[in-house]
Amino acid sequence: MSTMFKLRQKFLEKAIRFYGPFLGAAVRPVKISDDYRYAKVEMPLTFYNRNYMGTQFGGSLYAMVDPWYMLMLIKNLGDEYIVWDKAATINFRKPGRGKVSAEFILTQEKIDEVKKIVGEKVKSDIHFLVEIKDEEGKLIADVDKIVYVRKKS
Repeated sequence: MSTMFKLRQKFLEKAIRFYGPFLGAAVRPVKISDDYRYAKVEMPLTFYNRNYMGTQFGGSLYAMVDPWYMLMLIKNLGDEYIVWDKAATINFRKPGRGKVSAEFILTQEKIDEVKKIVGEKVKSDIHFLVEIKDEEGKLIADVDKIVYVRKKS
């Protein structure tokens, strides 16, 4: 890995901490792998991401998962592809009463699958399931994240 790439990655890791929705919700990236195939984020329960009922605000739960698969695909597919966040559905399973976290894993098999699908169809909506869990590993919410991918012409 080149020194320039390492510097860009370190800058991105630092800069993403100041991304408005993350900063406002106290979302903290814990780990971003060098190859952008794994990321983990955490969010403690604070006075500014707490809802009326004293639990994690749903918008903050969504914000913590929003950009990751788009970013990971951009970094792993390269300049030949256009990648955009398209939609998401969040299902709240249990109130978040403390620190919550989410992990994002992009396997080589998924990358190959995306390239194959987009190669055949020119464009496609790619689904990812993200689980948000509490410190005990209990499911707080799951998110069906849809990312639009198409090959550049």
